[in-house]
Amino acid sequence: MAILAGLFLGLAVPVASAQEATSPQKPVIRIAIEGAYPPFNFIDPTSNELQGFEVDLLKSLCDAMQTRCELVQREWDGIIRGLIRSEYDAIMSSLEITEKRQKRIAFTDPYYRIPAVFIGSKEIKPGEVTPQALTGKKIGTTERSDHETYLKAFYRDSEIVLYAKAEEANLDLLVGRLDAVFGDELLLSKFLESREGECCHVLGDAPAEPAYRREAYGIGLRKEDEDLRARFNRAIAQVKADGTYDRIRAKYFSFDIK
Repeated sequence: MAILAGLFLGLAVPVASAQEATSPQKPVIRIAIEGAYPPFNFIDPTSNELQGFEVDLLKSLCDAMQTRCELVQREWDGIIRGLIRSEYDAIMSSLEITEKRQKRIAFTDPYYRIPAVFIGSKEIKPGEVTPQALTGKKIGTTERSDHETYLKAFYRDSEIVLYAKAEEANLDLLVGRLDAVFGDELLLSKFLESREGECCHVLGDAPAEPAYRREAYGIGLRKEDEDLRARFNRAIAQVKADGTYDRIRAKYFSFDIK
């Protein structure tokens, strides 16, 4: 059963004036979030409250829409089913926009994307990471991933080495069995920030040509809620344009995720 995590707007409830008491209450938008995927969303161990990039961004979106929003903490399993059953009005919990999900629900415009990068030894200077530049090089990536598909499609003259986990590829890079690792910047930046990752650095972003299709994440909505979708889209555009988005992003990530 969903656990209410609190109101974003109007958390404090002051004594209302006579005029406020008679004015109609704005409808509450209830948004489901898992709370178990840091730094995007998590439970703060001290306050026992939901925190994270998505929590902060959602507050700014609700401010932009001038509406009251209520967070509903919901386990990941069945989170889309709960939306369809009208247990809440939206999902903002790192829900990737995929063709399969779009058959069941609608999505807003993406509010974040995860870029892909090549990392390698610090003995190699950052530079060109095109298929031509990496001809003959050994590149590691995770199997059954978009990264594998991309490398096999465009880096045919490189040796593609597949791993069950990104950590395994990073270890082989550390000991010199690979020339580079290709993967999402979020995971690889965590490795580079670790003690083991001091060996390596970013060689370059996925090249503009051939373009890498970055994973995109949006707010999930019921298909019939077109008005709510339009309101969220306007709010997403507004916070990106006025600098609010970048201020929130910088608190959690050192790289652009728009």
